[in-house]
Amino acid sequence: MSKSEKKLTVSVFIIRMISLSIACFLLLGLAVYTIRLDSVTSVLSRSGSRGEEVRQIQQKLKNWGYYTGSVDGIFGVQTKKAVVAFQKKNGLNPDGIVGPATLKALGIYNSQQTGGNGGYSNSDVALLANIISAEARGEPFEGQVAVGAVVLNRVEHPSFPDTISGVVYQPGAFTAITDGQINEAVAESARKAAREALKGADPSGGAIYYYNPDKTSNKWIRTRPVIKRIGAHLFCK
Repeated sequence: MSKSEKKLTVSVFIIRMISLSIACFLLLGLAVYTIRLDSVTSVLSRSGSRGEEVRQIQQKLKNWGYYTGSVDGIFGVQTKKAVVAFQKKNGLNPDGIVGPATLKALGIYNSQQTGGNGGYSNSDVALLANIISAEARGEPFEGQVAVGAVVLNRVEHPSFPDTISGVVYQPGAFTAITDGQINEAVAESARKAAREALKGADPSGGAIYYYNPDKTSNKWIRTRPVIKRIGAHLFCK
């Protein structure tokens, strides 16, 4: 074997070893990621799980009136019943397992997923809280979050302006703008509801409209397909 052939053989061997090392490193990284993902899923998704994530689930359910037990981070029978009730109310599979769809409806994400305010400015957050407070005053907390979700759903919908301010101040969109209630003091619950909606919580089920059937005289809004009722409001497509 010539020197050039030996050098080529050595080079090929080195390249193969480097490739093998990289492959092993990637596989190891994937295994670690999978283990971490499974551990998180196990905490969030089934009875018997414990931890901070379960505590978050319990607190969300307690805020919205589904859970009356202790926020202790233990996924017990009472927590499962609350999860099932929440799933039924939100059109989810009522299996008592907190999977991705239930997590999204609850608005539970980590900071990397949400980016804090979901990319919105502080003024956007404040305006969202204002419109929630004005439009959903006296409504249950879940209904307040749902009103915030409707605003954000409109931002993403092609038929509406693509900013929170554009949606809120769209002519004729909200009675709170025309009657001046938007300028009244903002309830603390509305601020919390705004943050929940910005984290992705959507109790409305994807609604882009809502109305109070006892107060509206608008015939058109009554023709919209109703998704669900929360408090005094009907949320619809």
